Amino acid sequence: MINLLSYPFAWNHLIFSSNPPSKLLKIALFVKKWPIGSHAGGLERHAMTLHIALARRGHELHIFTTTSPAGSSVIPKSELGNLYFHFTKPTPGGYLDQASVWEQFQAENKTGSPFDIVHTESVSLRYTRSRNVTKLAVSWHGIAYETIHSDIIQELLRSPQESQANALAERVNKVVEEVKFFPNYAHHIATSDHAGDILKRVYMIPEERVHIILNGVDEDVFRPDISAGKEFKKRHGVPDSKSLVIGLAGRLVKDKGHPLMFEALKQIMAENSTFQESSIIMVAGDGPWAARYRELGENVVVLGPLKQSELASFYNAIDLFVNPTLRAQGLDHTLIEAMLSGKPVMATRLASIVGSVIVGSEMGYTFSPTVNALKKVIYESWVDGREVLHNKGQVARQRGLKLFTATKMVAAYERLFLCISSANSDDHFCQYQQSVN
Repeated sequence: MINLLSYPFAWNHLIFSSNPPSKLLKIALFVKKWPIGSHAGGLERHAMTLHIALARRGHELHIFTTTSPAGSSVIPKSELGNLYFHFTKPTPGGYLDQASVWEQFQAENKTGSPFDIVHTESVSLRYTRSRNVTKLAVSWHGIAYETIHSDIIQELLRSPQESQANALAERVNKVVEEVKFFPNYAHHIATSDHAGDILKRVYMIPEERVHIILNGVDEDVFRPDISAGKEFKKRHGVPDSKSLVIGLAGRLVKDKGHPLMFEALKQIMAENSTFQESSIIMVAGDGPWAARYRELGENVVVLGPLKQSELASFYNAIDLFVNPTLRAQGLDHTLIEAMLSGKPVMATRLASIVGSVIVGSEMGYTFSPTVNALKKVIYESWVDGREVLHNKGQVARQRGLKLFTATKMVAAYERLFLCISSANSDDHFCQYQQSVN
């Protein structure tokens, strides 16, 4: 018998029942923004995937979030009668107004039954309020200690013309701040194995208050579909003669590594005409580096932001997905979307990625964040060819199905919420019976 609150590994490894829960919860979610269209960030998409699924499981969900930039508070379309939205006007910085949202929360908490569990995505609910709530869990999608690695990378990649940033010194102070205020949250959910270790070892949160639940995406959307991939390539003018189709997706900004990827591709195309003739790069997403990618010519197809269904077809159209991120935070959704689509993945050798996602060369490639290292693995994947890439993609998909599905993530969160909400009762939600083979 396992005490789940002390379980040291990712809960995604455990198998929870898919039957309807024996107890239904009233859940409060605090999230800075609710996703709108195809421009949503990872945190917002995580919040939506998780909490809509919990509502479908029968739980009563109350979403405390900000109105849209236009000031509207149009309730997102939903067929669920147990999903409620509570909007407040954001602060000038775009955050939740703590006084207003707390007033809303307290009013709802006195309506009918009180909340069984409170969930905040990152610091959407500030620690000045959270310290008053015992049945609360915070999901961390990035903490300051992880970001120190990103700051080091950015400094090493800085050109002589750029002025030196003070980010490293500032970041250490930020870590000290976080170590001081993090204990004001009752329970902590780490979205990667590495973050879980840091919370326990560096931030000194007691082990029974730190729980690792890896991000998951909808496995019914992100799955292999050969015909959808062929149609996508045809629609965007990708000729069948191309033996390697590389895909990039997400925000096309500096800290996601796009200057690095741009320079690597630029050099490869200049020095290797065969690669240029046999390969093509498809880029999904928006940001300032979209225009730079277009400068590389007809070998790069810039698609702009894609809706979820189109993004699923995009993954099926490529042979290899590359994420050159320089942000050592959280667990990027694009990697696990590609893996569930049966594609091998290539990513920067960051602790959260090699610790939870690309745990071996049998499912993809990792590289140090330098132009030469990235060029080397791109060439390696090109030489490996489609058959090797396909086999790596199959291994990647199996790992994705084991750990990174929305079903696995939702089941883990539901069980954690049930456990926290009934920790002092006779319910046995905090106990897990290990199966014996």
